[in-house]
Amino acid sequence: MRCGAISAIEYFLPAKIVTTQDLAAEFPEWSVEKIDAKTGVRERHIAAADEAASDLAVAAARKLFDSGAAAPQDIDFLLYCTQSPDYFLPTTACLIQDRLGIPTSAGAYDYNLGCSGYIYGLGQAEGLIATGQASKVLLITADTYSKFIHPRDRSVRTIFGDAATATLIQSVESETPRIGPFVYGTDGRGACNLIVPSGGMRRPRSEETGIEATDEQGNIRSGNNLFMNGGEIFNFTLQAVPDCMQRLLQKASLSLEQIDVFVFHQANKFMLDHLRKRLKLPPEKFVVAMSDCGNTVSSSIPVALHQAVRAGQLCPGDVAMLVGFGVGYSWGATMVRWT
Repeated sequence: MRCGAISAIEYFLPAKIVTTQDLAAEFPEWSVEKIDAKTGVRERHIAAADEAASDLAVAAARKLFDSGAAAPQDIDFLLYCTQSPDYFLPTTACLIQDRLGIPTSAGAYDYNLGCSGYIYGLGQAEGLIATGQASKVLLITADTYSKFIHPRDRSVRTIFGDAATATLIQSVESETPRIGPFVYGTDGRGACNLIVPSGGMRRPRSEETGIEATDEQGNIRSGNNLFMNGGEIFNFTLQAVPDCMQRLLQKASLSLEQIDVFVFHQANKFMLDHLRKRLKLPPEKFVVAMSDCGNTVSSSIPVALHQAVRAGQLCPGDVAMLVGFGVGYSWGATMVRWT
């Protein structure tokens, strides 16, 4: 059976670092200990003013090519997940194809998803390979949420970091799928709870959208900035993730005990701790990998996979459950048989 398998993952973090100590100095009412307890993040990498998400994406892909996993001319499809495109048009994936020297015979497109984006990308890659449309797919995730964040909005500034990842999914012959099955979910009623309200066609930026306001917690932002209703996002996650996992286990005909490693979207320490305890998952099977990079949105799961392999937590032959959830609302989960 022809199917897709993950054969390499690399990631890239921009040079500038904002530490928890830096943020505690800016927000004296928040101690280092309080920020650590809530977020589990010690460092956040922040893109430079002239550094776009596509620059991070290209750097991550070049790391993958330099590793010897593949060469640019081997790639026959490029998938680019971002909510920080270079332009409204053209498609940023086309610009990345040109910069990387991927053949003009390759397909390439962007898709706009956040915290569930890696799961959806794996699903697209698996479909392309299983149907014979591609044999080597390069899945890139990259976001620069820092460019949406007001510097005085500690509710999101303590959590998010910028990053990019590159994953090679290639065709293999296998009796059992290496990636899948998949389950997905969408609930646009939650769109207003994690949003940049202005800047698109619905509400273009203007003097009015740039007017700043202070919320009840003392956070400052305008309509041009990222807004997150943390409480509503938390409630959504507690409902969506357990149901999503149960649907996936049923579809895969597996029990929770048969899963070797759980890799969730790295939202924040408080949420992950709560989910792990509620789901009764053993801590040794549960990957937490955000202390040195923060919540990197679509890149958080592949970063966690890379770190889990490096730490010996994810080994060849293991069955890993991947679960993404967040902005949209959008969620999804899949199984990966690690090779």
